[in-house]
Amino acid sequence: MAKLKLSSVVLSLIGALFAILIVGMVASSLRRPELETFVPTAPQPADVGEAMLGPRDYTVDARAHDAWVYFDFSRGSTVEVESRQSLDWDLAFQRHRIISNGGATNLRGQAGVRDLGAVEITARLQLPDTGYVVDQRRGDTPRNRLLEDWYDYSWTSHILRPADRTYAVRTADGKYAVLRFLGYYCPGGRPGCVAFRYRYLGDGGRELAGLEAARPPGI
Repeated sequence: MAKLKLSSVVLSLIGALFAILIVGMVASSLRRPELETFVPTAPQPADVGEAMLGPRDYTVDARAHDAWVYFDFSRGSTVEVESRQSLDWDLAFQRHRIISNGGATNLRGQAGVRDLGAVEITARLQLPDTGYVVDQRRGDTPRNRLLEDWYDYSWTSHILRPADRTYAVRTADGKYAVLRFLGYYCPGGRPGCVAFRYRYLGDGGRELAGLEAARPPGI
C-alpha cells in the first residue's frame, strides 16, 4: 500500500511539472519579444564605377507577396528592371525569400553566394574565387539553397532573426561583395523589411581591408 501511495505522489509531481512546463511554453509564445525594426531605404541608384564601398546599410522593402524587388550592388540601390534576364541586378527579394542573378534564375548572370561563417564584415577578407552557389530550379521557382538559410525561425515566438553568417556574393557581372543580414521587420513589427550591411568591390578585386570597429557604416 505504501508503494502505491508513493507511486501516486511521484505521478502527481510529474504531472504538475509537466503542466508548469506547458504553461511556461504557452506564456513565452504569447509574450512577443522586442524587435529591432528598419525603415526601407529610398531607392537612389547611382553608378559607383570601380569604387570600393562600405560598410553600408540598406533596407529592402520586400513586403509585397506578389512582386520581387531587385538590388544592384554596382548602383548601391534597389532598381527597376525590364526583365529578370537582364544583368542589371544581383539579388532579388520577396518577403523572406532571396534569389541571385545566376544559375536557373538567369543563365546569363554570374551571381552566386558563398557562406563565410560567423566572420565580422569589417574584418580583413580575401574572398574566394570559386565555390559560389547559384540558383537551382525547384518546381516552378528557382531557389538558392544558401539564401534560403539566411535566418533562424523560432516556432514559439514566430520571430525570424538573421543567422550569424557573413556571405560572399559574386555579382551578375562577375564582381564581388560581402554582406551580412541585420533584420527583417519594418516599423510597427511588420515583416518584410530585409536589412543588410554590405561592402562592394567595384574594381573586380576580392581583397577587403580590415576596418576599425568605430568606423561608421556608409563611409
